[in-house]
Amino acid sequence: MKKYIVTALSLLGILVMNACVQKADHGQKDDWELVWADEFDYEGLPDDAKWSYDVGSHGWGNRELQNYLAKDTSTAYVHDGKLRIKANRIVTEKDTTYTSVRMVTKGKGDWKYGRVEVRAKTSKGKGVLAAIWMLPTDHKHGDWPQFGEIDIMEHLSLENYQDSIFQTTHTGAYNHLKGTQRGARTFIKNPWEDFHVYSVEWSPEGIYYLIDGVKRYHFPNESKSVDEWPFDVPFHLLMNISVGGNWEGSEGIDPATFPAEMLVDYVRVYQEK
Repeated sequence: MKKYIVTALSLLGILVMNACVQKADHGQKDDWELVWADEFDYEGLPDDAKWSYDVGSHGWGNRELQNYLAKDTSTAYVHDGKLRIKANRIVTEKDTTYTSVRMVTKGKGDWKYGRVEVRAKTSKGKGVLAAIWMLPTDHKHGDWPQFGEIDIMEHLSLENYQDSIFQTTHTGAYNHLKGTQRGARTFIKNPWEDFHVYSVEWSPEGIYYLIDGVKRYHFPNESKSVDEWPFDVPFHLLMNISVGGNWEGSEGIDPATFPAEMLVDYVRVYQEK
């Protein structure tokens, strides 16, 4: 999924992340205005007016194996009020390949500050990673990790992580290459069985990460430099399932995983009035 290589040091860093838990204080509902949403109240391919696709099979900087497709109902389609994001295993006499999808709102949904909510049921199975995350629309601050990344939800089924939801911030100063990444690991029993609301509240003062309305982690704006806080530009949303790679594929890929599927009930973006 990421354009970087995950190391053993990064896994260790994630394990010791701050996982403070507190009820969210969102202010009055009238303080927030819905500015963008997809309720998936239609059938077929995702809405072209709201979603585009990253495509290709070049490993995505993490030695991933999937080929991301565009406008293909085998990897992304809406049915019965839910978006279904799928990763597939295709076996032929010559080789085994994988297809998936990386949906993006870039150019169709770009926001500076606000509350982003995604109600989703994550995928299950060893060898895949389901993710809901954000990247800057324009790389004003350079390349990764300098330009920043907001991981709203990541889930994978490694031996010790299958009941873990990761929410992480990456910047030039705070990233796994240095062992300094910041975020939270939240334990949810079998997160693929039920829908949960994964969200962030992003302001000039910092970013709160939440699950089901409960704050799990706060990344503050330390008011130092762009290395610590590149989050002063518009970001867009991404949703995908990746296959293999340095992290999700580190314990192999279970053929029984496929097709792997993440269900999304809605995506809603609010900004303060």
